[in-house]
Order: sequence, then structure tokens, then C-alpha cells
Amino acid sequence: MDDRAVTRTEPNDPFLRPSAAIDWTRPEILTLARDLSEGTDDTIEIARRCFEWVRDRIAHTIDHGHDVVTYRASEVLREETGFCFAKSHLLVALLRANGIRAGLCYQRLALDSEGRRFCLHGLAAVDLPGYGWYRIDPRGNKPGVDAGFTPPRERLAFPLSQTGEVIFPRVYAEPVGPVVRALQLHRSASVLAARLPDALTESELER
Repeated sequence: MDDRAVTRTEPNDPFLRPSAAIDWTRPEILTLARDLSEGTDDTIEIARRCFEWVRDRIAHTIDHGHDVVTYRASEVLREETGFCFAKSHLLVALLRANGIRAGLCYQRLALDSEGRRFCLHGLAAVDLPGYGWYRIDPRGNKPGVDAGFTPPRERLAFPLSQTGEVIFPRVYAEPVGPVVRALQLHRSASVLAARLPDALTESELER
């Protein structure tokens, strides 16, 4: 890897630091981050490559019928699968490993057409030069889902369409409590899929 992570990293910046979930100092993550940045030092291009790699190369757990639940970025990379939350952890790890400020954000989506059941959906956000915080959704495309990297226009997997759905504006340096508890408590993806976390407000997210 070049000196990008060394020269850009600010140890006191929470959007660059490693953590339990965003364990970007693991050798396998550093190696992949280096590979994804090969041949360019353009932040936007590196962010695009990292996003598309996680979106396309890491299977969404439910879409592909896997039953393992991953949490740490290194687990997602090792198992090659994750829920939206976990895939976002890996994406943020790859971005931070390349010295790019990145964090997590969340969306509340309806689970039925009547808007009676809701769940959280995990996104990532990257601090792009000239644009600022830009939300990206690495959950993985499929028929009817087409998330992309098109700054300054955000292209998320699930546009808001029902009353009660919301994109929470805050960018978090670390996964929020309801997501951490859900991923750590449930080791079966089929069980977790039936008990996805939800939050009405950002104050609930932060509990």
C-alpha cells in the first residue's frame, strides 16, 4: 500500500479509526484496500472501486440463502456474505484503510405494503472532496434494486415510498446499538431476518 493511510490518517478522527466492527487494520483488509486503489490516488475513484467491489463481490445473506450472520468487517470478507449492515461495515473499513473518511448511516423501510412493519436498513457514507458526505448502499443489486455511485446524486437501493419511511441524516462513526445487538445476538440469518432492528427516531438509534 502507498502512504495514503499514513499521510491522511488523523488519529483523533473517529471516521478514520479502526474499531471492533470496522477492523480495517487486519492484513487481509489492508491488502484488498491496496489492490482496490492500485494505479490511482483519486479519492472519488478509489471510493467508487471500494463501493462496487463490496456491492458486487460480497453476497447479501438473504438474497443468496446463506445462514451465517457476520458482524466485523473481517468476518464479512472471510465469509463473503453479510446483511446490509455488515456489508456497510466492510465498505467503511476499506475506505478508511485507504485514508478516506467514512461512516455509517441508516434508513427506515416498510416491510409490507400497508406500512405496518418496519426495519432499519444499513448504508455507508463517504466524505468526498467537493461533495461532502455522500450516502452509498452496498447491499447488492438484483431485479428491482439498482444502487450506484453517481455523485452528487445519491442512488440508494430503496427510495422512500411509504409514510413512516425515512433516511436518518446523521452519519455515525460506529454501528448503532440496535444493529450491534441484532448482529451479535442472532447467529442464524433466518432468525435475524424475522427480527430485524427498527427505530422511529435517531434517539432510538443511539440507545
